[in-house]
Amino acid sequence: MSNLEIEKLIDEYGRIIFRFCLKITKNKVEAEDIYQQTFLKALELKEKISLDNNPKSYLISIAINIYKNEKRKIFRRKRITNEIEIDKDNLEIKDSAESIEDSFIKKDILKEVNKIISSLNSKIKIPLVMYYTLEMSIEEISETLKVPKGTVKSRLFKGRDKIRKNLKEVYYEGR
Repeated sequence: MSNLEIEKLIDEYGRIIFRFCLKITKNKVEAEDIYQQTFLKALELKEKISLDNNPKSYLISIAINIYKNEKRKIFRRKRITNEIEIDKDNLEIKDSAESIEDSFIKKDILKEVNKIISSLNSKIKIPLVMYYTLEMSIEEISETLKVPKGTVKSRLFKGRDKIRKNLKEVYYEGR
C-alpha cells in the first residue's frame, strides 16, 4: 500500500476513527492524540493493510490497541485509573416536534447513559461504542477485537443490562 492510498484511507475513514477515539476517551485532546497515532501506525504498517480486507476494522483495531497501551501507561504511573469526562457536545436531540420538557428529559437520560458507559470497563465499553456509535456489525467487532461473536454479544448484553439497571436506580429514586 502506498502513501497515497493511506491518504485515501484518512479521507474515507478519518472522521469515523476520530469519532470512535472521542467516544472511547471522552476527551478531545486524548482523542486527537490517539487519532494521530493511529494513522502514524497505519503508515508504519502500510504493507499489512489490505483495501479488500476491511481497512476500517484494521484502523479501529490499531486505535483500540493504542488506547489500551495509553491506559496501561497511565495505570502504571498512577496505579489508579483516571476518571473519564463526559463530552456534552455529543448530546443532540433531533426530533424538533417534541416539547421542551421532553427534550430536557431526553438530554438528561442521554447524559446519564453516557455517564454509565464511561464508568464501564473497556471490555464492555468498546464493543458498545463500536456497535451503537460506529454502527459496526457483530462480525466486524468480533474481527476487530479478535474475540468470538458470542463474546461480543455477551459484552453488548452486559453493557445494555448495566445501563438498564443503573437507569432504573437513578430514575426510580427520583434523583
